[in-house]
Parts: sequence; C-alpha cells; structure tokens
Amino acid sequence: MKLTILGCHSATPTASAHPTAQVLEMKGHLFLIDCGEGTQMQLRKCSVKFSRIRHIFISHLHGDHFYGLVGLISTFLLLGRKAELHVYGPKGIKEAILLLLKLGKAYTNYPLYFHELEASVPEVIFEDGKVSVETIPLDHRVYTNGFLFREKPDDRKLNVETARSLDIDLSYYNKIKKGFDVENRAGKLIPNHLITFDPPPPKSYAYCSDTAFHPEMVPQIENVTVLYHEATFLEAHQHLCEKTKHSTAKEAGTIAKMANVDTLILGHYSGRYGNLELFRKEAKEAFENVELAEDEKHFHF
Repeated sequence: MKLTILGCHSATPTASAHPTAQVLEMKGHLFLIDCGEGTQMQLRKCSVKFSRIRHIFISHLHGDHFYGLVGLISTFLLLGRKAELHVYGPKGIKEAILLLLKLGKAYTNYPLYFHELEASVPEVIFEDGKVSVETIPLDHRVYTNGFLFREKPDDRKLNVETARSLDIDLSYYNKIKKGFDVENRAGKLIPNHLITFDPPPPKSYAYCSDTAFHPEMVPQIENVTVLYHEATFLEAHQHLCEKTKHSTAKEAGTIAKMANVDTLILGHYSGRYGNLELFRKEAKEAFENVELAEDEKHFHF
C-alpha cells in the first residue's frame, strides 16, 4: 500500500501549499482521493500515470476538495483517454461537472460515470475481488464523507516443499491456496495448515477530511492500518472548530487512540501556522505514532 500526498493544506492554495488531493495505490488500483485546484499538475510532478486512474472519490463539495476535477476530466479528453472513469461524490457533483463541460463544449469521448452519494450511514460504494471502499459519514458544514479502503485477504501461501514431501498431486495446489484440506496420493487427508503459510495481513486506509471531532466514526475505523485525519487547527484555536466544523491535531490524535489505529497521518493544515511540527507535538499528547502529510510526500505501508 502506497500513499502519495498531492496536497494537504486547507482553503486558499499558494505556490508552496496545495489544497487536498492524494493518490492511494492498493492491490493494483490507483485511487484519487479528492481533487483540489492544481491536482493534475501535482500528479505530473509526482509522476503518476493519468491512465491508471479509474476511480475518483470526492469527500464534499467545498472548492479546495473538488475544483480541480473538471480540469482533470478535460485533460483526460485531450490526451485521448478511452478507459472508463468513475467519480464518487455527493449529490450535485454530476450537475456541477457536466455543466462546466457543456459550457466549454468539452464533451468526453470516454465513458464517464458519476456515483452520487447521499446516505447518512456507511455504505459500500466500490468492491471487487481485491478491495472494498465504503463511506465514513463525517460532521462538516456540508454533506461530507470520508472513505475506508480495505484490502481483501490474499490466498494462503503454499509450502511447496512440504506438499511435495507429503506426495500431494500438483492439481490440488490452487485448492490448497484457497484454504482447503486435500488428500495425498495415498488417500490421506492433509490439514491445510501443515502445507501453507498465513498470507500477509490485509491493510486498510481510512481517509477523514474535513470533519469536526466525531467519535461516532470510531467503531467503523477501529484497528485500521493508517488513518488520515484532518488537523486544521492547533489547540490555541480550538474555539474555531465549532464554527468551521474542523478538528485540532490533538482531537485527531484522540480519534486515533480511541480507534486503536497503527499510524495517524495529519493534514489539512490552516495557513496561519508556520511550523508543522507543532501539529505532531500536540497530536502525540493523545497518540504516539504520528506522521505529517506534506505536499509530494510518499508513504509506504
């Protein structure tokens, strides 16, 4: 699992602080999560192949999270894209994007599908044999979802040497990887655990931006591998959270601790602060394993 931060700052973009967008690589998929202004330029700077992006997830319809989407869709057109593109986002996103494309006479010549969201409870919005994606309802000024990405378990790993020593026919090897007990050539039933190794534990990624302190999400994200949680403010400006429906770094740390996650990544920083290490320091008052998102930074898990 690889995470590339394209932008991780709130509100107004600057030359060195890009609004929210990130790319998650999981089990062969390349998911784009949010698409603030300048996302396609950041994709180029980070050497992300446009053609590999098939699914885009938009958390909410504030500009710093989706104003880059129409430009990216248009660029796909100019590059001669043929592959399907699926966009998941709040109800209204289809109307907004198609209107801009229509006014610019930029009709796509590739299949473009919108999956509009309006449920107030978690729902699975994408699933195949490798991963699943479900919404995480958040508490913000407009309808907002985070997204929970989960790998599905791999097949068990075959211990070929042991299988051969027990005289198991190779025609059973695929069945063994699926967890079945099998008979050897002598008709003896061989328990699966004797001829396989456990696969690596499946990884998971919870993306939560933007939101006020929202403990209601904790049961859904419990024990995830990585939690990305917004940290717009430091504790000195906690009084702004109620009005803006954002969180502090310490509140993000508290959610991470409550959910028993492995790693917390902070992002969506307000531009009023100059030292990002202050966010890490305050989050670590509640939770130890804290990383800081930075534009063009890569995380491998």
